[in-house]
Amino acid sequence: MAVVEREMKMETPAEVKEQCERFRATFQKLKAEVGKVVVGHEGVVEGVLIALFAGGNVLLEGVPGLGKTLLVRTLAQALTLPFNRIQFTPDLMPADVIGTNIVTEDPATGRRRFEFQRGPIFAQILLADEINRATPKTQSALLEAMQERSVTAAGVTYKLDLPFIVLATQNPIEQEGTYPLPEAQMDRFIFKIVVGYSGLTELMTILDRTTGQANPDATKVLDGATILEMQKLVRGAIVAPHVKEYVARLVLATHPGGEMAAGGAGGPTNKYIRCGASPRAAQALMLGGKVKALIEGRYHVGFNDIKSIAPMSLRHRILMNFEAEADRVDSDTIVKQIMDLTPTEPVRV
Repeated sequence: MAVVEREMKMETPAEVKEQCERFRATFQKLKAEVGKVVVGHEGVVEGVLIALFAGGNVLLEGVPGLGKTLLVRTLAQALTLPFNRIQFTPDLMPADVIGTNIVTEDPATGRRRFEFQRGPIFAQILLADEINRATPKTQSALLEAMQERSVTAAGVTYKLDLPFIVLATQNPIEQEGTYPLPEAQMDRFIFKIVVGYSGLTELMTILDRTTGQANPDATKVLDGATILEMQKLVRGAIVAPHVKEYVARLVLATHPGGEMAAGGAGGPTNKYIRCGASPRAAQALMLGGKVKALIEGRYHVGFNDIKSIAPMSLRHRILMNFEAEADRVDSDTIVKQIMDLTPTEPVRV
């Protein structure tokens, strides 16, 4: 991070502006390419692309049939990166995800040895489809790859090629045949994006595209090297101290019993939250805010950039208590209340 910032200081303002414009143009081009296939859901598409350039994983939640899998496959079509899909089912085993050691025989010598057979996780874009239909044991097979970008099998660690992103789809937990994701795994998703139903105009367009003769397809517009360069540019974006402090206070405002709990003793944090957001939430807010600033044509992060990223950065990282369930209060409502109760400027005592 420090190296990136030093490198950016050596560049002229004109060069930085040119890089930002190139980033914005590339982002919009990729978004438009995905939009050739995916109808509507512009906020969802933008959130996934922000996560891609921020270097994080994404959890897409929605009922079946809303285009979550189509979105991921279309994104893979637009990128020149190896893509694998894993269909999560109750009988899926960890070895089906990461791979396993098999016995091979040398035809020349007849000697046998163990050889690691790589699983589908060895890709750069991984679709974990209906991830919450597999057991927690199988879900946990993704943990190391999502955080360390590596896979360990039989005591040997294999590094994954970068960039690497896990795009998981999830059905609402109240549906039949689902297992809740462990909190540790939820925290490894930079964003949780809720995919809603399409509107009238969008649904009519979907019907035209899927029941007619036209079959739109995405073309490849971006490679891995360019994505890594853009991720490096993102990390060099400037965040003023007061914006950075706002990010920290926003996360601390989710901690029940803390000094900065939103609304104080009788506020929504202490009333409805069982466990607040982790430091990964602050990282998600910072990186997501940087990407948001760049696509808006700025190289510095503002309060509105953080606020626009906050719902999908925090909704899956705060654990609600029984009182919230009894009052039918969801995490999105609490995140909004916390944002309303957390001023951008610190309150000095």
